[in-house]
Amino acid sequence: MFEEHRDNRRDGHQQDGQAHDGQAQDGRLADVEIEYDQYDELDDLDGHDGRHGHDDGAPHSSTTRRVVLVAAGGVFAALLAVGGYSAYNVLNAVTDNGPAGGGHQGSGTVAKAPQEPPTAEQAESTAKEFLAAWSRGDIPAAAGLTDRPETARAALTTFHERVGARTLALTGTGRAQADSPSEPALGFRVKAEFEGTPDAWEYDSVLSVIRSQDGRPVVRWKPSVVHPQLTPGRTIGVQETPNPVSKPTDRKGRPLDAFPSLRAVLPQIAPPDGATATTGRAVTLSGGGESEQLFVLTPPSAPLVKLTLDADLQQVAEDAVKQQAANGNPASLVAIQPSTGHILAIANAPQGGFNRALAGGQPPGSTMKVITSAALLEAGVSPDTVVPCKETTYSPRAWHNDESGDFPSYTLADDFSRSCNTGFIDKGLEKLQPGTLGTVAREQFGLGLEWHIGVPSRDATIPTPGNKDEAAAAYIGQGRIQVNSLLMASVAATVQNGTFRQPVLREDAKRVTAPSRLPADVARDLRAMMAKTATQGTARTPMAGLSGQIGAKTGTVEAGGQATNSWFIAYRGDLAVAAEVEGGGHGFSAAGVAAAQVLKAGGGKG
Repeated sequence: MFEEHRDNRRDGHQQDGQAHDGQAQDGRLADVEIEYDQYDELDDLDGHDGRHGHDDGAPHSSTTRRVVLVAAGGVFAALLAVGGYSAYNVLNAVTDNGPAGGGHQGSGTVAKAPQEPPTAEQAESTAKEFLAAWSRGDIPAAAGLTDRPETARAALTTFHERVGARTLALTGTGRAQADSPSEPALGFRVKAEFEGTPDAWEYDSVLSVIRSQDGRPVVRWKPSVVHPQLTPGRTIGVQETPNPVSKPTDRKGRPLDAFPSLRAVLPQIAPPDGATATTGRAVTLSGGGESEQLFVLTPPSAPLVKLTLDADLQQVAEDAVKQQAANGNPASLVAIQPSTGHILAIANAPQGGFNRALAGGQPPGSTMKVITSAALLEAGVSPDTVVPCKETTYSPRAWHNDESGDFPSYTLADDFSRSCNTGFIDKGLEKLQPGTLGTVAREQFGLGLEWHIGVPSRDATIPTPGNKDEAAAAYIGQGRIQVNSLLMASVAATVQNGTFRQPVLREDAKRVTAPSRLPADVARDLRAMMAKTATQGTARTPMAGLSGQIGAKTGTVEAGGQATNSWFIAYRGDLAVAAEVEGGGHGFSAAGVAAAQVLKAGGGKG
């Protein structure tokens, strides 16, 4: 059988000339008004008896609505096209508290004495009525068919207003598994359509039917009737979705969202000049934890921004750092193309947390000897100059080496490749003036300048020493010097290329230039010293098997007690890498292994 229900009322009509002010004169909640497109309203529902149509018999006029209910073979259907709802951006407050009500407009309670459960036919009929009332926006009628009419009325009203569907259809899907034999359960499907969205939001839910005290079958109200994931304390509503201001890709246009180390980086990528992002909207379940999008109405859009990163090398860097940080040690790695300054990979551990590679600050240990060597070479020392490596020297503080013993015949190149602290301290105190190290670092390596790489990054801190102990510490990368993997990868890249090229993540980043470049002979000597370190010195183990133009420098930083931090900078062809692992031990171990993995994968091409 088919039952047709029509009812027409002019929107905004007041039968007796009295305006609705949110409260009916008889003390009940005022009529529910749900907006159509062009601000048409649903019928004034006051005076509804909770189960049937209007009882005043008065003619009504407005936008025509139609409901078709089908009952056949134990399966019911309720379909309705309802006018457009509004109030998109408010959360849905749904609670399930208070004693059970009577079901018919708030009268009565659930029976305290055992009663016969509703029959399947009664449950089906009650569910059909409830869904029909809910479909057509007759909230008082739907709520009156539950055991908690006031709670149900508030929840259903809020759902309609704050989800804001243009049309809502509820279709019975037949009997469902019941929580109790005394509460027959029936499934139904909700289908909501929205303005400007071609797809419909559809989901399945279940309701159960019980008897009220007066014996009538009513729907047992609980938030999950509205949506199966809705629970007390959670809310459903249409919200703006967090949208990126840009959609970054790698240099070949490949997405970068899947890389954990870039989660703190990508949201900081600004769109190109003049480009804008579009905010998205979604039906969202929130409260009680992380919000969950149930249905996307409008996906966010953002302009594409091509970065200098290489997705293939980024994956290698992520894996390399993760392996060396397996014991929970914080770590980072940056890879740069020396010929362009393009940043090819950024990796951090813990992944997805603090961007240690770009924003961190730690002493670099003996990797700083690259800059100290540049200063010494410019001060007239050559790689072949004898610079004895004593077992202990004083500044007046006592300084030692990792390698025990005295080596009086070591040259500067030997001290560099063997990472002799005492030789660098002695020659630095002899040849360099306070502040020289910072000057060379700034003017030829670009450290301490204000970099604009495309996202925020930390500049180097290389303070002028206040005494000889501080100067000695600076020459071997200890003390108050603060750098990170980005800065030290740039040091390696500057040696390989001979010219500082500020690292960038995007081509349109504003670059700074160093006041001067490395003298050609100094750059040549530094490359020779780094090559010797990679093939014969402290970096030979991780660099073994790498061909082409290679160079490296290890660094081990005293971190207090028995702990030491591992640093490693290196290049292979047009690819330079810096890595550091806190608590990773000697430079050739943890950091060296990670950096060498990236150099091997890069093939020396960058």
